[in-house]
Parts: sequence; structure tokens; C-alpha cells
Amino acid sequence: MNYKGRVHKFGDDVNTDEIIPARYLSSTDPEELAQHCMEGIEPIFTKRIKTGDIIVAGKNFGCGSSREHAPIAIKACGVSCVIAGSFARIFYRNAINIGLPIVESKEASLRIKHGNTVRINLKKGIIRNVTKKESYRSEMYPQFIQRIMRKGGLLNSIKRFAK
Repeated sequence: MNYKGRVHKFGDDVNTDEIIPARYLSSTDPEELAQHCMEGIEPIFTKRIKTGDIIVAGKNFGCGSSREHAPIAIKACGVSCVIAGSFARIFYRNAINIGLPIVESKEASLRIKHGNTVRINLKKGIIRNVTKKESYRSEMYPQFIQRIMRKGGLLNSIKRFAK
């Protein structure tokens, strides 16, 4: 599980209302949610995002209400991975459930700047800032979460047991 992309940088305490404002929660369509991703904090975000780009944020990313809409919107708009100093626990679980790769690294969240290009190796727990020629360590997923992520989320990973 490797990712490479251009960084969109955000600060601390990015909440789920900023990721996907409540007025769009009546939809469960990922494509519709993607059109409004990060609208509450950066209204032109979806115009700037390219498939494979990466969000880097400070501490407590995804705080606020427990809605799966937030990681769905991020994944559906083309973001390949989110790096943060820390994640709100419910956002962390929702991201794993829908197969959105997230990485915790305080050092990376502080050192990486908007517009940098980064390469992430989830298996080794290494984030490489290609722009600055720096490397940072990240928290590694336990094996069972790595399996869930390889399958694209929790539901996809348990479908084989339902047969």
C-alpha cells in the first residue's frame, strides 16, 4: 500500500462539519458528497484536488459528529490518503470502515507544507517528503487493519465470509 501525491495542508481540529457540511447529509451518494468535500473550511478545495492528492493536517482531524459521510467525501473526491498528527477516534474507525487510508505522524504533520509532494509506504510506516528530501515515521496499522484496507474497507473484507 503505497501512495504518492501533492499535499493540501490544513490545521488542527478539522471537524466533520468542515469536511462535509451538515446540509449535505441527506445524501449517501459518494459522488455528490465528493462535490462538497472540505467546503466548510476551503470552498474551492474540490476545484484544486486531483486524484491521488493527499491531505495533511494537525492534531484531532475529523473531530465532531460521528458521520461516515466525512471519510466517504474525502475518498470519493480523489484523496488517496490523509496524514495527521492525530485523528478523532470515531473518524479513525469510520475511515477504516470505508477503506480510506489514514496515517498518524506528528512530525510529518508539522514538517510537510502545502504543495509538497509526498510518498507514503503504509507497510513500512514511512512517509517521504519528496519536495524537501525528508523522511518521517508513521504509526503502522496492525495486520488485521492492513487486511481490511487492502480489501477496500470493512464491508468488502467480510463479504468473503458471507458466501
